[in-house]
Amino acid sequence: MPITSPDTARDEDGAAPQERADRARWLALFARATRDELDDAIARCPDAPQFIWLRAPQTGLVLVQGRVGGSGDRFNLGETTVTRCTLRQQDGVVGTGYVLGRDAERAVRVARLDALMQMPHHRGVLAAGPLAAISQRLAATAAQNDADVAASRVEFFTMVREA
Repeated sequence: MPITSPDTARDEDGAAPQERADRARWLALFARATRDELDDAIARCPDAPQFIWLRAPQTGLVLVQGRVGGSGDRFNLGETTVTRCTLRQQDGVVGTGYVLGRDAERAVRVARLDALMQMPHHRGVLAAGPLAAISQRLAATAAQNDADVAASRVEFFTMVREA
């Protein structure tokens, strides 16, 4: 049995842990992007190869779990609608797209961008431009939400009764 270091370890599909983490990050960002942001990203890759469907867009339900107190035991919160698709480009690269809701076109765009991000010559263009812009917009939205919550926070305290 060969000994491997964490730097050279690969999982069953040949991806290194860092590659898998990077892909999960860009898929999460693209899944939260608007249609216009996705269209802008695809427009930056005019030489994108044609593709065939491995799984055409389909909509279904997934079970959403929550955690008690945000970090405690899991519980089933309910179901939500998700649209997914998988495609293979002519060069053999496979892209997958999952989005909340029933927007099949957004799922297709996410899958296209997933495949393009796996190609080194497209990754630099997409990561520096559209992906960074999506990340900044989401961070600004989260900061605004945090500020809105902080503005309405109520501090409770208890007064001790003197005997």
